Amino acid sequence: MAEVVARIGITQAGREFPAADPVPATVEGIAVPGPARQEPVADNRRALRLTLEDVPHPAYMVNYNFELTWYNDAARQRILSGLDSLPAHSEARNLFLLLSQSGTGQSSYFRSELLRVHLALAKNRLAKGSVLGLLHGLDREALALAERLYDESTVTPERKPILDFSVELSSLAGSAENWRVFASFFREGIFVVYIPAQQYNATLLDFLGQRDVVIRDLMRKRLPVLTPLAVLVADLQNSVKICSELPPEEYFELINEIWTTMGPIFRKYYGTYGKHVGDGMVYYFFPQPDSDYIFNALACAQELKAEVRKISKKWQLRKNWLNELYLNTGLHEGQEWLGTFQTATSVEFAVLGDTINHASRLSEFARFGTIWATKNLLSKLAHQQRATVDFGITRKGEDGQEHFIASSYSQLGSMVDLSCERYEKLRDIAMLPITEIRSVKYAI
Repeated sequence: MAEVVARIGITQAGREFPAADPVPATVEGIAVPGPARQEPVADNRRALRLTLEDVPHPAYMVNYNFELTWYNDAARQRILSGLDSLPAHSEARNLFLLLSQSGTGQSSYFRSELLRVHLALAKNRLAKGSVLGLLHGLDREALALAERLYDESTVTPERKPILDFSVELSSLAGSAENWRVFASFFREGIFVVYIPAQQYNATLLDFLGQRDVVIRDLMRKRLPVLTPLAVLVADLQNSVKICSELPPEEYFELINEIWTTMGPIFRKYYGTYGKHVGDGMVYYFFPQPDSDYIFNALACAQELKAEVRKISKKWQLRKNWLNELYLNTGLHEGQEWLGTFQTATSVEFAVLGDTINHASRLSEFARFGTIWATKNLLSKLAHQQRATVDFGITRKGEDGQEHFIASSYSQLGSMVDLSCERYEKLRDIAMLPITEIRSVKYAI
């Protein structure tokens, strides 16, 4: 982000802000030299604090499905041709589709310029097949143009966190203007801002230089969206017993080791943090342009199970005890409203609806580290992918022995005695067809 703020800028109250201290910044671990030293400026420079509302130029954010998640009024007027409001459904927020519909009063050259920029952004992160999959709503002529522009665009040799482009856009009076487009990559998506070429050497240091502030402000302004998703809820079995047998510092060491180990696994499978409640967790998996979010959730659960098994053996040797660590996992899929809960210091993703509640109940039902998923979730997998998942139900045969029946489901209510107080919380999903996930091939 420091690379952006060294080049682009804004004036506030009629004054241009010079760069601040020349301390090297880092952008996702890459050192970026700071600007040249400036003479101290009056204290009122520090008193003025930029926010997203203060950016007068077109700016917006998209996720990696290139679905619009936030935009300012300048972007609405100049880029999106007066978009009244953000559509409720995630698919209708596809930026390529919105740009193709923003042609009122705009030339085909203008639209192709914008298409070129965003296809170049996509090409730096996605394979051609995945990018073309994002364009399924365009007409045949627009699709042909997009494929040609994709082939003509070049990939940045290094995977940089910030990319910039030169574009020519129509002014409000109809004449051509030269602009620079800067795109900053976050884990949550891509932040895009358009800067007039004549303001190229100014700075947005007071705001854009604070990377964590930028993304926090963007997340706070993210509007709720109705989206398909998979939910993973996992809970550590017998955590109270384990806590009672360990000194407090060792118990927290154990829990932190589990969460630290799991973090990279969730990132590997594009899991989005929901929340931690004690020793339980919630993660969301959303549609991805280059992978199947349902399979991601299943593979992630399988890899988590394997890692907890390793941690369990390590602590058994360390403590010379017989305790086993089990992570009980529930998975469900649905279409729900995604939004954020906010405090003064944090922003937390939250999902409304039954999907998370059903996944949570399955986690409570699971025992001894098992993974339970709904038929609804598995039915969303392509046949080829479903063939890589070993799942089924264990039933008692006429001989009194338990037999595993592969590729089968059962209603939860037929598997436990719901009149028992222990299973009272499961009554609301008694009719839900579920299955146990034994393994996922090629998950690790």
